[in-house]
Amino acid sequence: MHDLIIIGGGPAGVAAGVYAARKKLKTLILAESLNGQSSVSPEIQNWIGEITISGVDLAKKLESHLRSYESDNFVIKTKEQVSAIKTKAEGFEVVSTGGVYLAKTVLIAAGANRRKLTIKGAAEFEQKGVTYCASCDGPMFAGQKVAVIGGGNAGFCSAAQLLAYCDSVTLLESAALLRAERVTVDSLSANPKFKILLNVELLEIKGDKFVTGLIYRDKETGEENELPVTGIFVEIGFVPSTEAFRDLVEMTDCNAIKIDHRTGQTSREGIWAAGDCTDTFYHQNNIAAGDAVKAVEDIYNYLQKKR
Repeated sequence: MHDLIIIGGGPAGVAAGVYAARKKLKTLILAESLNGQSSVSPEIQNWIGEITISGVDLAKKLESHLRSYESDNFVIKTKEQVSAIKTKAEGFEVVSTGGVYLAKTVLIAAGANRRKLTIKGAAEFEQKGVTYCASCDGPMFAGQKVAVIGGGNAGFCSAAQLLAYCDSVTLLESAALLRAERVTVDSLSANPKFKILLNVELLEIKGDKFVTGLIYRDKETGEENELPVTGIFVEIGFVPSTEAFRDLVEMTDCNAIKIDHRTGQTSREGIWAAGDCTDTFYHQNNIAAGDAVKAVEDIYNYLQKKR
């Protein structure tokens, strides 16, 4: 019987593991791998304590830190895919590809995957101008013309960040109406470097070694146009990795786990969640790690009261 099972090996899972180890909790980490979404980023400039670091190097540092605590009471199992969590009288039974494990508490830090563009050129130019994180990659496009795909709050949040250092930002939305809050739309629309294109169909991303343009069609007129940009920031939503937990805890309409944002507790006593698989307001490495630490602090207090 473990004190805690942590599901996931991204920044949230690693941060939770480090804090659990330091609190001497008997812990098991189950993860497909120890990395995270940003491991594919060529350069990250907003990880606190590192002026600049590649996604690969960040993943290596996180893994090294986590594995420094490995012991009989702190076990890390990778290539594990959790399929179910079952409630038992003494705690929880976690069913994974590697076996069945018991724990008094569980922290779900399973992460999420960003929805990807599927138009011609999107896969070819990923991390060659096509990116899914303005806060991570935006500074590399300083002084350049860029596009943001997605007219929700996330798209406008990315556009606001990019306007601080890009020459121009054009936001494209496939619908005829924007989904973002009106006050946000009005605020950005006042910036002369910002432009909105509504009711468009994305057709193709052009380029050589890197992105040079985005071809789109005006749905109303049928006219095709090419937007000259060197960066394309995609904000069309996340897909939380929560399939195995759908009947266990309350979720949003988008299948993100609902949590108490003070503690990370879910609707099921004894189960916490942190990071991109939750209904957290912002999806960033630092925030995922911080939320996981907060959850472990609460888990530790919960276990102490049970003893």
